[in-house]
Parts: sequence; C-alpha cells; structure tokens
Amino acid sequence: MTGPRYTGIVRNLPATVPFVGPETHERARGAAFKARLGANESVFGPSPRVQQAIAETAGQVWMYGDPEAHDLRRALADHHGVAPENIIAGEGIDGLLGYLAHLLIGPGDPVVTSSGAYPTFNYHIAGAGGVLHRVPYDGDHESPTALLGRARETGAKLIYLANPDNPMGSWHTAGTVQAMIDQLPQGSLLALDEAYGDTAPQGTLPPLDMEDRRVIRFRTFSKAYGLAGIRAGYALAHADLIQAFNKIRNHFGFGRVAQVAALTALKDQAWLAATVSRIRQAREAIADIARQNGLTPLPSATNFLAIDCGRDGTFAGAVLEGLATRGVFVRMPFAPPQDRCIRISCGTDRDLSALENALPRVLKHVRAQA
Repeated sequence: MTGPRYTGIVRNLPATVPFVGPETHERARGAAFKARLGANESVFGPSPRVQQAIAETAGQVWMYGDPEAHDLRRALADHHGVAPENIIAGEGIDGLLGYLAHLLIGPGDPVVTSSGAYPTFNYHIAGAGGVLHRVPYDGDHESPTALLGRARETGAKLIYLANPDNPMGSWHTAGTVQAMIDQLPQGSLLALDEAYGDTAPQGTLPPLDMEDRRVIRFRTFSKAYGLAGIRAGYALAHADLIQAFNKIRNHFGFGRVAQVAALTALKDQAWLAATVSRIRQAREAIADIARQNGLTPLPSATNFLAIDCGRDGTFAGAVLEGLATRGVFVRMPFAPPQDRCIRISCGTDRDLSALENALPRVLKHVRAQA
C-alpha cells in the first residue's frame, strides 16, 4: 500500500495545535461567545487610519507582498534607531519562531524553556526534532537563573524567555534581562519574546544592541496595535542572523495587506498610546471584578490578567468551563501551580459587564460542587 512517507519526527508527533481557538468552542457549544476574553487580542481594534489603509489595499490583493518587506523594515528601523539589516518581518512572532527553530535546531538538539510558558514555541521545537528541557517558574515569574542553569547543564542551543510573560502577565526589569544576556553560555542564543512590550511599564525592555550576537528579540502587531488577524510581526538581531532567515523563510508568506496594515499602524503612535491607556483601565476593572468575588488578580504588564482562583487546576478549570457555558471565553495556564489561575484578556465595557454578571454565578456553582 502506498502513501506519504512521513519523516521519523512527524511519525512520532501527535496531530495537535498549541491552542484551541474560540471558534472551535463556539461550534461545539452551538452559540457565539458574548465576550471573547481568552485569546489576548486587542478588542479595541486597529486605528481608523489602518482600517482605511486595509480597505484601500483590498484591490491590490492580486499581487504578492514585497518579499523584502522593504518599506515596513525601513520604517521599523527608523522607529527603533537600528538598520533595516537588523530586522526580519514576517507572519507574526509564531511564524518567525518557526523559522528560527528550523535555522538552529536539528534532531536531538537541546532547547531550554519554562514549564508552562508559551506552547507554540515548544510546538516548533518538537517539529524540528529538538529536545525541550523545562525549568519551573519562580513564583509566577519565569526564572532567568533556572533557565541559565539548565542551559549550562544541557549545552542548549536556544533559550526561550518571554518578557513580559504569557500566561502570567509578570515581568522582569530591563536590568534583570540584560544580566541574563550577559551570562548566556557560549553557543546559546536567547529568543527574547517581547510580544507584550508595548503594554509594559518603562524600564522593562533592555536597550537594543544590534551588535550582540547572543539574542534575538521578537515584537508583534497582534496585541496593542490590534492586528492579530493580519499576522504581522518582526524580529531584531545582529545582521548576520537576520540574513540567515533568507535561507529558509517563505519569501512571499507575508502578504501585501498585512505589510500595509503594519506600516500604517506603526505610523499611528497616538492610537497605540490611547489603546495602551484603555488596556490599563480594563486591567483595573478586571482586577476589581476578581476582588469582588474573592479572587486574587496578579500584577500584569500585558493586555490580560492572570486571576488566582485560590485552589488548584481542577477548580480553575471548572471556573473556566462555567464561564464558557455562560458565554464568556477565557483561558488558563497549562502547568501547575500556575494552572490555579484563569487568564482574562482586556475587553470593552460590554465584555467586562458580561464577565461581571457571569463570574459570581459560576463561582457559587463551582464552590458548591468542590
């Protein structure tokens, strides 16, 4: 019998996705969610200028996007004070992490991350045949000390750190992250995911140093810029590493509309500032709702809050399912002890009203069953 001859790596991998989308849940429950507060999108959307640019570009979709993303890379270079040669733009951080995995990781290569950290990174490493070594969180923070220690033990080629962190919303200071970079073992590269950098307090992101070959930093338009559905992100690194992406990336994978939308969003910093302010207000509102129901909101530098439900993952999971039954979509961390929490993205007043109405009813039911 003939058929596809899969690689050994693929034969041994389960057919999974890192996240189950809210649309899948809606199809299963036969109804749309009232409040979509689980995917860390910006419900505040892109600026009117971006929406207009998308509409004006719609008639050009018969053309491929510029394979060099020249205009966007040049604008990003000006924005960050670096050279265009230090920037690779592409299909969101997820796509760029996949390219990085294929650049660096082969079967059996050691990679270090935190247990419960961003699962899409793990997905790419598994697809390349790498061996993941996980370290626990330190409280509710990823631990630079533990990551460095395991990297030294394993000879890791790649280390992953998100700052600010997903799923906990915690963050380290720029000084702490820079100290980690300065202590990286010889031959290790730090993949520094700064997807939530736009919502972080000042002093979170270390200064850019494009001569430092030990780190690659990832940014996105999916969060505060409100372009999750476009898939636009970029990475900043030494020019040699950026050039290496051209060996394996999909040169026409970053579409024309996505490039125009990202470029226009970058130019509208006033909208970004206004959105960050709305995110801050929504975080405070979610924290108040949590406290009113006897739950503990954790400090957050992101566009979501982790809410400590005070018990274990089973209890938090029941709260999550109860909210979904009442039309409120949220998510939760995957690994203990962080799975004692649910994670709620910032939303509009209408979204948060739905949360405020549903949460006490859910908690009353779940607490009675516990």
